[in-house]
Amino acid sequence: MTNLLAHLAHLEIASPDVEASVRFFERGFGLREVQRDEDGSVYLRCWGDYYPYSLVVSPGAQPALVNMAWRTTSEQALEEAARRVQGKGVEGQWSDKRQGHGRSFRFTGPYGHTMELYWDVPKHSAPAELTSIFPDRPEKRSSHAAAPRFLDHVTVAATDVKGFAAWYSEVLGFRTMAFTELDHAPVTVFGVLTTNEKSHDLGCVLDSSQLGGRVNHIAFWTDSHQELLVAADVLMENGVDIEYGPSIHGVGEQTFLYFREPGGMRVELNTGGYRNYVPDWEPNAWKPSLGSNSIYRNGAMPMSMTESFPPDPGRPTATEEGVLPGTEDALLNPYAQQGQG
Repeated sequence: MTNLLAHLAHLEIASPDVEASVRFFERGFGLREVQRDEDGSVYLRCWGDYYPYSLVVSPGAQPALVNMAWRTTSEQALEEAARRVQGKGVEGQWSDKRQGHGRSFRFTGPYGHTMELYWDVPKHSAPAELTSIFPDRPEKRSSHAAAPRFLDHVTVAATDVKGFAAWYSEVLGFRTMAFTELDHAPVTVFGVLTTNEKSHDLGCVLDSSQLGGRVNHIAFWTDSHQELLVAADVLMENGVDIEYGPSIHGVGEQTFLYFREPGGMRVELNTGGYRNYVPDWEPNAWKPSLGSNSIYRNGAMPMSMTESFPPDPGRPTATEEGVLPGTEDALLNPYAQQGQG
């Protein structure tokens, strides 16, 4: 299949407190606000984003993923992608103009996630005071010590990880790069897919709820391991609790750092990792004991990392219980049963 999608272009998330979320993303994390809509949505960008924005924060009762937007490789690829989606019986809507880009096709996939596809988008043009001396940079490097360079990926939740990967691979041409299976049960709890040479720009974790369309985290990229460590330092100095990391994932080999923004959404900052250009790559199966979560195999992933958004009302949150109880958490975090870490 000809490559239909080029990369993840922007994400829209919901926040129960848009102003608090925007203040954090600007002052605490180094993004820059570029626009506001009358409906209360706020558009932000990283200093290295090539398009006008990469994150939209919109009003919502709970933290959630509203939309994940992907740029296609051409106008023809956009038409073909829409045709393939509709050929699977999934209805979509065409829009001639959305904020910041041209004609797009928007649909909700079989696991409840809304995806928008488009080709026509303006390149970012920095104001004079932010114009970089380096021609390839969209604007000056941020002076904020924790500021990411650009948006990296999104990890959603679905009731069938392999089914999710199969649908998006077959219909839109994602390459499936790896899976994680439990050591003690034949259950696939994680998978990563990519539209390009990265280890992933779309992840999927196992969802034990029936809510549909949930998200586990959104992720941004920084240039180096040292910058990520400085970001962790700056975040902690300013009252942000680190949920997991810094460490290195076995799957993808990225250095990672997880935390929550004020609206409740989990955010990852990552760097490093491999590049894979193999056109007929077959995904390998990792296990937690092999270091899928932490390549050093010496620490447990916190139970709180199994939470996805919006929260499942039938399940206590980590803040309510300290550690999430119940068999589903023992299943998703095998260290709890195996005594590893």
